[in-house]
Amino acid sequence: MQAHSAPLQMVFYQGDSFPQEYRGSAFAAMHGSWNRGKRTGYKVVRLIFDAQGKPTGEYEDFMTGFVLSDSQVWGRPVGVAVAKDGSLIVTEDANGTLWRVAYRGSARTASGGGETDRQIAN
Repeated sequence: MQAHSAPLQMVFYQGDSFPQEYRGSAFAAMHGSWNRGKRTGYKVVRLIFDAQGKPTGEYEDFMTGFVLSDSQVWGRPVGVAVAKDGSLIVTEDANGTLWRVAYRGSARTASGGGETDRQIAN
């Protein structure tokens, strides 16, 4: 994880709507640094744990796309929570937006992650 990524909140996933390999993972909201020439952070990452619940030291991008250019962003993730239905709720403080990220089935992307359905509310 790069310096100045600014992880602000983390939640452990115990829901059952995402694929089994997500159970026990942690999701962290990376707020990002506003005062660097090349922006870092500005995403939600999934921290990976082994079968015994120990951190592997690995993480993967889960929700990206907040940076439009090195001088413009449209959101800075702040909070992350698991809803009762197992979906992930993500908030940001640049525009006051929140997202509900829900898994839609067994389809896989090229990177191995599941497809999600992002519902946006202001």
